[in-house]
Amino acid sequence: MSVEITENGEVHIYGRERLGERPRIGILTSGGDCPGLNAVIRATTKTAFWLGYDVVGFRDGFEGLVDPIRYQVLSPRNTAGILVQGGTILGSTNKGRFAARVGESGRAELDPRLIGRVAETVQRMKLEGLIVVGGDGSLSTALQFHEAGIPVVGVPKTIDNDLKATAFTFGFNSAVLCCADALDRLHTTAASHQRVMVLEVMGRHTGWIALHGGIAGGADVILIPEIEWTYDNIIAKIAERRAQEKYFTLVVVAEGAHLPSGGLVVEEQAGVQNKQVRLGGIGQVIAERLEGMIEQDVRFVVLGHLQRGGGPTTFDRVLASEYGAHAVRLITERKFGQMVCSDPPDIRDVSIAEAVDQIRTVDPSGSAVQTARAMGICFGDTPGYENPFKQPPSH
Repeated sequence: MSVEITENGEVHIYGRERLGERPRIGILTSGGDCPGLNAVIRATTKTAFWLGYDVVGFRDGFEGLVDPIRYQVLSPRNTAGILVQGGTILGSTNKGRFAARVGESGRAELDPRLIGRVAETVQRMKLEGLIVVGGDGSLSTALQFHEAGIPVVGVPKTIDNDLKATAFTFGFNSAVLCCADALDRLHTTAASHQRVMVLEVMGRHTGWIALHGGIAGGADVILIPEIEWTYDNIIAKIAERRAQEKYFTLVVVAEGAHLPSGGLVVEEQAGVQNKQVRLGGIGQVIAERLEGMIEQDVRFVVLGHLQRGGGPTTFDRVLASEYGAHAVRLITERKFGQMVCSDPPDIRDVSIAEAVDQIRTVDPSGSAVQTARAMGICFGDTPGYENPFKQPPSH
């Protein structure tokens, strides 16, 4: 690989590939990393190549678009073998000049001069379109690009699975597997020492990872932002299990679950402007509170960025590949301002504006929650078992 810095400050990263005279597509990965990003890059590159396009991968998210422009020429040759790799070969960031999401649903307006420089880059690079791979924050930035006339399409990426306009985001299935694997491991040590184990998982303001991971990993209690809970109800579940001679309990809690008092547990971020609050620490809070209320050892584990690392599951490899290929399709159809989305069994597209309008939350009456309740999993909102499928007696 070689690096060339031009007189006007552009940084070009080459292997054997250089830009030719074919039409060009740009791609960048932005926001938090997750399994499947490289699969999107690979699928985009291979699809574009066979359609007669060159592909330019901008480095470090949106930051590679300006001051200085940093990009890598992508080809089937230098993206071979990355399907199974975690992370992103292009780099990513959820900080910097292009952050456009504030809090749970707020939007920060970007500097018009900054957007103007991005437009100049797109024009100078002769891009037919720019593919933005990211979550709600990155897509909020992409939406402002579209509103400024930049030809952009979106690919939904987040382990949280909280984008309203798509059934699944890639990275979610891999994060769920990580959660389930952790519960499998905690099960044996919890049973050995007759302990209560509290596992904190990501998900921001939604409980998708906790819900699906908890079901897949055999959790006894699942606490999510969408369902209010109390310590007394958790203790009642622990007591119920002990009455059944089950002397350990596995609790999964989403980082964004509210405490019974209604508050969120957040990391200190004094003086930080235009940033989403950083959640984390509720697992420790719950563990310490429970240990003071029951005569049983309680331990907590925070999965943290383990959920973002490693290679994608086969489900995420397929979904990410579909997204990459169909993002190229949107550019060939000149359907800019759109985001590819999963509408099983099809891949469709919706406007980016619709996708980032509001987050997609767990339905407390939905099938997954009903399944969990039917199997005896406690959500902390009732003191005992209630089967949602039980029918009233007929008269």
